Amino acid sequence: MTIQPVQIEKAYRLLQIGPTTMISAQHEGDADVMAAAWVGIGGPNKVVAYLGTQSYTRQLIEKSGYFVVHVPTVQQMETVLYVGEHSKSTMPDKIDSLPLFYQKGYDIPMIEGSAAWIVCKVLPNPKQEKEHDSFMAEMVAAWSDDRVFRNGHWEFDRAPAELRTVHYVAGGQFYAIGDGFKFDHGPGQD
Repeated sequence: MTIQPVQIEKAYRLLQIGPTTMISAQHEGDADVMAAAWVGIGGPNKVVAYLGTQSYTRQLIEKSGYFVVHVPTVQQMETVLYVGEHSKSTMPDKIDSLPLFYQKGYDIPMIEGSAAWIVCKVLPNPKQEKEHDSFMAEMVAAWSDDRVFRNGHWEFDRAPAELRTVHYVAGGQFYAIGDGFKFDHGPGQD
């Protein structure tokens, strides 16, 4: 595996597939990671994340103004469930056993094994954040595992099944992304 940068103008493609996500944040050395089902594209190079007030990670985002969206893979399901079922508020050592790393220039932990990571800078809107738990952020940097995303495109058909992205459909049911196919709709498609 090689972690490679993703051009920011193509980083929206990392979320366009509607994956389950994890979010990490850090403020003054205090870090956390949470599972997040309601994260998506909010416009060109924008992310929208719905974060409940009970979330410890949300508190770190409110203080730091930054977070990382992780696109987890099938092989990370235990981690996704673990960070989703435990709060750092009641479990201070919650992330101590996670395989974390840091990308140069960003003081936010990232979890090894994800398909992609997107660093986001919050575009403050206190009213929306308070009334709707909705955070809009600008994508400022992104990376991917080149076995599944390279040259601005997902490569699931060539990657092992355990590297497919995870999609939550309610009631505890998840799916891995399926097989790809192309539909030729004419010129102008990339």
